[in-house]
Amino acid sequence: MAITLEMGSNLSPRSVVAYLDRYVVGQDSAKRSVAIALRNRIRRRSLPDELRMEIAPKNILMVGPTGVGKTEIARRLARLVEAPFVKVEATKFTEVGYVGRDVESMIRDLVEVSVQMARKRKLESVQDAAAANAEERVLDALLPGRKKTRASNVSDIMRIFGMMGDSERGKPEEDDEPADAEEAELPPASLHTREKMRDMLRGGKLDVREIEIEVSESQRVGMGFIGGGMEEMGINIGELIGGMMPKKTSRKKMRVDEALRMMQAEESEKLLDMEAISAEALDRAQEEGIVFIDEIDKIASGGTAGKSGPDVSREGVQRDLLPIIEGTTVHTKYGSVNTDHILFIAAGAFHHSKPSDLAPELQGRLPIRVELDALSEADLVRILTEPENSLIKQYVALIGTEDVKLTFTDDAVGAIAGYAAATNAQMENIGARRLHAMMEHLLEDVSFDAGEAGGPSEVTIDGDFVKTKLQTLSEDDDARKYLL
Repeated sequence: MAITLEMGSNLSPRSVVAYLDRYVVGQDSAKRSVAIALRNRIRRRSLPDELRMEIAPKNILMVGPTGVGKTEIARRLARLVEAPFVKVEATKFTEVGYVGRDVESMIRDLVEVSVQMARKRKLESVQDAAAANAEERVLDALLPGRKKTRASNVSDIMRIFGMMGDSERGKPEEDDEPADAEEAELPPASLHTREKMRDMLRGGKLDVREIEIEVSESQRVGMGFIGGGMEEMGINIGELIGGMMPKKTSRKKMRVDEALRMMQAEESEKLLDMEAISAEALDRAQEEGIVFIDEIDKIASGGTAGKSGPDVSREGVQRDLLPIIEGTTVHTKYGSVNTDHILFIAAGAFHHSKPSDLAPELQGRLPIRVELDALSEADLVRILTEPENSLIKQYVALIGTEDVKLTFTDDAVGAIAGYAAATNAQMENIGARRLHAMMEHLLEDVSFDAGEAGGPSEVTIDGDFVKTKLQTLSEDDDARKYLL
């Protein structure tokens, strides 16, 4: 179960590290740093307003090779407290004035994630009311004779510009009808019959019956971002004009159970207050948001003198990142977001550069620096077996869906880790990601044959099996380059 920051007053750094240990092997210093950063956010909430506004998060720079858990630590931390989280690659951004994404887009992406999270929470809270409304609509369709109220499908913007025919102008709005109109138009069927139908509907006795219902379809306009300013503000012309167009309705025949699901979804959307959702999302994004900037080493200039070419753009991206990380206001289509209290976690392997090659101002805005260790063979053994979602457990579950029991012996696990560690040492070190390639090649035949008639109901992977499948492959230089 996720814990929000409001609920997390008892979430100590030690308990956060224990939670991260369930998913990431080793890397204790990085876990401690993010756990302290999270706890400081909880502590900050208890301070007076004037002091709380002065305390900014201590942003983190993670240094370590690929595949050792940098992204997973940040993602699991955000998931623990249901904080808005977005991962971006520093190489995707370009300096202002160049073609490409500007750095402010990471904040717009964070807000979009926050809005979707807030919307999902609100949708869950209105399901009971939406289900009741959907039930009434289905009963109306099941009981013929009830006069349908015709809602005007002409939007306000169309009325403002007079974009409707004479036949539409003379028709009253649905809201203009008397409040008791619905009761006056009840069908001849008695209330007793309606309640009896309701009991049958709730008992699933009417699920297979077909009814005809009216569904609404939003008009989509095939226009994207127009003009440079529109994309920076996150405004999509197609969405803007699509909201102004009248909604098109159509009648469809479907089963009662399908109609209930569709109508419940429609009623849920009607119950959402997007203004309140946007306000909540903006507040959570700027108070609890986490932005993970990967591959930051790729925009380090390397300290070369007389910079030109790509180095110019790299330094430009670093300069553009400075105000975002330090604190500025970014305008989005949902409103303005202040980045003062967003936690930024930057990460990079720094194989061909070092953290000191970053601009001094950027280094100062990432005051906490932690180094992650390369994975040893022992670490790879633990990664295969210990985490809650370990690779071994994943493959056992996948093959188990075919009614085949897959078992790994201890010597098989050690052999897989040994081949992965040796390949990492002889080629590019991609950390735990090497295990994915190893496991796929190891279990290719098992996965292909699982579920076949007459096939084995139990498969045991031992050391000899691993050696047969992986030794030749790991010793062949050409095969390793393209397959592992």
